[in-house]
Formats: sequence, structure tokens, C-alpha cells
Amino acid sequence: MLNKNDLQNINKAGINKTDVEEQLKRFETGFPFLQIKSAAGTERGVLKLSADEQKKFENVYENFDGSKTKFVPASGAASRMFKSLFEAKEMFENGANIDEVSTKNRDAKIFFDNITKFAFYDELTKYRASSKSEILNFLLASQGLNYGNMPKGILLFHRYENFKRTPFEEHLVEAAKYAHETKTKTANLHFTVSTEHVELFQKLRDQTIKSYGNKYEVDYKINFSTQKTTTDTIAVTPDNMPFRNSDGSLVFYPGGHGALLENLNEIDSDIVFIKNVDNVVPETKLAETIRWKKIIAGVLIDCRNKIFDYINRLQTNDYTLQTDEIIEFLSKNLCIDLPKNADRELLLSKLNRPVRVCGMVKNEGEPGGGPFLIHENDGTTSLQILESSQINKKDKKAMEMFALSTHFNPVDLVCCIKNYKGEKFNLPDFRDNSTGFISEKSRAGKKIKVLELPGLWNGAMSKWNTIFVETPIETFNPVKTVNDLLRQQHQA
Repeated sequence: MLNKNDLQNINKAGINKTDVEEQLKRFETGFPFLQIKSAAGTERGVLKLSADEQKKFENVYENFDGSKTKFVPASGAASRMFKSLFEAKEMFENGANIDEVSTKNRDAKIFFDNITKFAFYDELTKYRASSKSEILNFLLASQGLNYGNMPKGILLFHRYENFKRTPFEEHLVEAAKYAHETKTKTANLHFTVSTEHVELFQKLRDQTIKSYGNKYEVDYKINFSTQKTTTDTIAVTPDNMPFRNSDGSLVFYPGGHGALLENLNEIDSDIVFIKNVDNVVPETKLAETIRWKKIIAGVLIDCRNKIFDYINRLQTNDYTLQTDEIIEFLSKNLCIDLPKNADRELLLSKLNRPVRVCGMVKNEGEPGGGPFLIHENDGTTSLQILESSQINKKDKKAMEMFALSTHFNPVDLVCCIKNYKGEKFNLPDFRDNSTGFISEKSRAGKKIKVLELPGLWNGAMSKWNTIFVETPIETFNPVKTVNDLLRQQHQA
């Protein structure tokens, strides 16, 4: 299937030949569905904290003096955010008038009816548009603000009385409020960005880092990385043969957000906060977010300390005295059910892993994954974040359990990526490679299939120790469409 030239191209790209061969097999076999034991809820699997517990864990975090990093996936372009406006722009170009556009495109009507409320409105007025069609051209296209081709992280999201802020800047504020290091007042931030947008982010960093550092009295250390091309995956035809360019060369695609595991693996901090770039609110409405970030980080540190203690105990000769206590801890705190006769090796293998605490909000109809208890191949159980594509739609019982899910994953994580000796884990060792995705696309007018790596907070963290904590919906404020910026949460 792969010829001599293919192997040379694969080697030149730095992609592992064995990985490509495994990917080609996956197109043939597909990915196995996960075996659901139950939806995770407040009865078991999702921790619902009392007011006293919230205060306790907040104090645990505030007394923590280890290193911290805020890791922000920010490579997504804003094109999907303006999907309805692109459609309205095309309607204007095809001769439609404003009444026709408003009738057929409700989102465009809402946008124009509220245009003065957007933080970018003042910038837009500088182009002196004479029609609604021109407004869209100046907003979306390169002759104007070019927002349709920009990354979300550098768009103007929030307007305050005397200034405006991008999501990038709001993340600087968040880092200063809860993610700076106690002793050094250093706020470490790492943004993963697209290669074509690196200079834009660097420019914004250079323009803002000094003023924000002075305002919040922190020393910002801001770095960027791009998704590694070595994590790209091969594309195939509908009959699973390698898809080729006109010159016969193979076609590769970015491996999805699961590829960012390699970027995360290069972070050297005791704990890492992970949050998507568009899930930000104005500083005036940040108090609840700050409080809950501290709470879930406190849960992480408390759990991490207990795990480290248990691992150290298992190194002693009388470890058998601790077995029942450790088994109970794994079951009660991490939902890992083990046999009563579990030996030291099994206990150590379950304990000595990266740890993550994931905030979970009550499900209010948002699309995306949720928390579940899963049967593992070794006969144990674990907590996982599942997407609908990982569930067998023909399995009636599995679909019933999926429908019973009460919580939603807002991508709000705090992670411990070092072991009990203070050494970094090699995170790819804890990925489940059988949990990827296959999707269909088109290229040069032809249908193709592409493979996405296990998602960063799905299969890429499958073998991590996990705790789910119920957090208030106020901490989840993503901007998926431009009109989301009109929500009360985004109006300063």
C-alpha cells in the first residue's frame, strides 16, 4: 500500500512509519466503542461540594506554593463563529436585499439589530460602510478587520468603559487572579496557536505584557507553540486506500486537538490549568470563575497528596496493611473498582498516573461530551469524558445510559503531570490509542476520510486518574457564534 517514495516522504516529514501503518489499519477496522457502566452523576462520579468543602479546598489551593501554568488551546480560527454572517454576505452578493436577508437569516438580523453592542463596533465604523453588505465585507474580509480569517484569541470580545479586551487579554487577567505562583508572582501562560497566527499573537503579547504586568503586579511568562506536524495523520479514499495529490504524494491532515498532548507534555509545572480560549468573561464578572478555579485546584492538590502518600506506603514492607484502605480510596474518590485481592503492582499501576480534576456543569443542552463510568479491559472501571461518536448507537442500553447523563464537559481542567518523585510523566504513555475518530471531508472535489487522534480530554487522558466536580453554569461562557457576545455574561 505504501511505496518507496511514500516511505521517504513519511520519513522526511518526521512522521512515524509505524503510526501511519496503524492509522491505515484503523480505517479498515474502525475504533471500538467504549463500554459504559453508567453515566456519572452526583450519586457517584461527580463530586458535589458543600459550602464548607468549597472553602476547605479553596484554602488548600491558596496554601499551595508549587509551580503553575495556564495552558490555553487557541489555534481555532474564527470562521465558524461568523458562519451565519458569511451566509448573509453571500446572499447580498447574489442580489438579496436587507429585508430578504433578515427574513431568511435570523442570526444576521440579530447581529445588525444589536451591532452597536459589539466590542469591535467602534473599529468597524472607521471603514465608513454605506450599506449592510459593506459592513459584512469590512468585518469579515481582508480589506477590513478580516475577522473571518483571524483566530478567536485576538478578536475584540469585551468592551469596558474606557477600553476593550480580546480573549488573550482576558486570560492574562485570569492568570493574575488565580494562576500566578505565590512566591515569585510569576504568571506562566502557554497558548497553542496555528502556525499562520503565531506572529499575530506575539505582537499582541508584546503590546500588552508590560501594562498588564504593572496593573496586576505579576511577572508574565507567555509562550506559544504550534501543533506538531509529526502528529499529522494520513488521509484515505472512501475505500481506505491512501489519498494522493496529483503528483502522487500522500496527503496528511492535522490530528485534531488530541495532538496537543505533545505540547502539554513539554510543560514543566506542578499543576496545569486547561481552558479553551473563547471561554472567558469580562473582569467585572470573573469572581465566580476565580473561586471555582481555586476550588477544583484544591481538590486536585488534596487528591495528589493522598496518592503520593499511598505510593510511598506501598514501598514499605508492611504495605499489605494498607491494601483495603487504598482500594477504598480508589473506589470512592476515583471510581476505580478493583478486586479485593489486588496486589501491590496493580495498586501502584493505578495510583502512579497523571491526575486531573475536571469541572462539570449541569447539562442544559450544549453539544459535546459528558462524564461516564467505563468498563476497562482489565476488569476495572474508570471515569472518562465521552463524545457521542464513542458510543454504539445500535446498543439500546448504552444509548439509554448516554441519555441519562446529567452533566456536560466545559473543558475546565486542572492537572498534575508529575509523579510522587517530582518527575514529569511522559503523557503519551497514558493515552488510549484505540479512542480516535474517523470523519469525512472533501479535497479537490473528492470525498476523503481523515483520522483524528484521541481527543485531548478524551482518549489522550484515558489512563489518567480523574475526579469530576460539579461547577456552576456561570463558569461556562463559550463564544461559538458572534451573537454569543450579546449574552449578558459578555457585556461588561
